[in-house]
Amino acid sequence: MARVPFLNAEDLPEHADLVDRIQGQRRGSLINVYRTLMHSPPLAESWFEHINRVRWGTEISGRLREVVIIRLGHLLSSAYVLRQHVPALAGAEGMTQEECAALADWQGSSLFDNAEKSVLAYTDAMAHNIVVSDDVFAPLKNHYSDRQIVELTLMIGAYISHSRVLQALEVDLEPDKSAGI
Repeated sequence: MARVPFLNAEDLPEHADLVDRIQGQRRGSLINVYRTLMHSPPLAESWFEHINRVRWGTEISGRLREVVIIRLGHLLSSAYVLRQHVPALAGAEGMTQEECAALADWQGSSLFDNAEKSVLAYTDAMAHNIVVSDDVFAPLKNHYSDRQIVELTLMIGAYISHSRVLQALEVDLEPDKSAGI
């Protein structure tokens, strides 16, 4: 049960433009994370803009973006992130269910190439250790530009924050539409 009550679009008439923008980017609905964050409209708007920028305003491919997000969902035990991204968003980027599942324990998998594995190691280090060793960082330089490394770093950091906020506020999962809920 969420620790802060959800707001609905009708609760926020003075912020209808922001609600409309969020709904336009979130498959037509005000998803639970925004129904929570809208208790502080300026921060909800900032969050929305930042998450959209790190998701779609970069040189990072959609597939790699989903690899990172789903790995963080597994690492940080974020059922909310996993429900939002598997299978719909990951599938839209060409990922299979097998690949999504393999991200729970990617190191022994042959489903990811060396470039993706370098990002997965970097993601793990940022989530677990905070300080990233040179041994983990160096392989990124073989596959990605400086800009892409900065973008990956900001994306990983944003989704670590995203998961922590969702868990601290105990934001409820979105209803599973495939189950008719």
